[in-house]
Amino acid sequence: MSATMYYEADADPTLVAQRKVAVLGFGSQGHAHALNLKDSGVDVAVGLRPGSHREGTAADAGLTVMAPAAAAEWADLIMVLVPDQYQQSLYSEAIAPSMREGDALFFAHGFNIHFGYVSPPEDVDVAMVAPKGPGHLVRRQYQAGSGVPALVAIHQDASGEAKSLALSYAHGIGATRAGVIETTFKAETETDLFGEQVILCGGVDEMIRAAFETLTEAGYEPEMAYFEVLHELKLIVDLLFEGGLAWMRYSVSDTAEYGDITRGPRIVTEQTREAMRRILGEIQSGRFAEEWMAEVASGTPNLLAARRALADHPIEVVGKDLRNMMPFLVAKTPEDDQ
Repeated sequence: MSATMYYEADADPTLVAQRKVAVLGFGSQGHAHALNLKDSGVDVAVGLRPGSHREGTAADAGLTVMAPAAAAEWADLIMVLVPDQYQQSLYSEAIAPSMREGDALFFAHGFNIHFGYVSPPEDVDVAMVAPKGPGHLVRRQYQAGSGVPALVAIHQDASGEAKSLALSYAHGIGATRAGVIETTFKAETETDLFGEQVILCGGVDEMIRAAFETLTEAGYEPEMAYFEVLHELKLIVDLLFEGGLAWMRYSVSDTAEYGDITRGPRIVTEQTREAMRRILGEIQSGRFAEEWMAEVASGTPNLLAARRALADHPIEVVGKDLRNMMPFLVAKTPEDDQ
């Protein structure tokens, strides 16, 4: 069954233009949504906690900045773009007190709605507009006259026009230029978490470190190992992005292709697939969400300890030195975003 797709002609841009939109958060997605909506003629304000280091950046961009509660009170469409772990308290403290019949509450990820950490009143629309790309790309593509594809989903249609409003919002950020796929909060949340854990972050992250350790333990130079298992990964990912698995296999050498199809299944075994199924089960049951929210409630001790340990891994040490030697690369560290 094919997904339903929507484009420019399917959206009425006047619907979101008739709203007062509060974008809560001004990180990667928040800045892109707010600026794109502003440039689309939408009355938009940014909700940030007092003293936020992004307050000046938002104001310098010509955006009205308010405290989250004030922004929620002013708006009749609220887009929540703060990290998952902060949405429950943000909703209860700043959003819920000013929710009125006819309001719309939007998200770019379904975590808190799907797992029940946020429960809006029945007389408001609840929808998702989730660009499938980082915020800087959402902004850059919009400015270039293009857009980034997005997902749209409706959790609660109190007005009878929730999908039309969501598509109008997607139009305002440029997503309908590229195409908007209709889905559900359940499907978006569960597939997103699964992708992060088994491939995009958890799987790739662990595979890189394991491959690096295998080479260095065998006596190869750390610099050689870094280039082979991390640096060159971008070349492969770019090929996958451009044309999928077939284009990647076509583009690499015959030697690499043969190694791919004969050795890959020895890495991703039936045991690996079973681990993937167990991880998906933990996501679907809500077990992962409960574990993560409990971790947050206790001050994230396990996450912080893991961050410290991983930061000292030899691949990080040698990688930092090598990246600083590459004049074509603007080397990044987590501290750059503080």
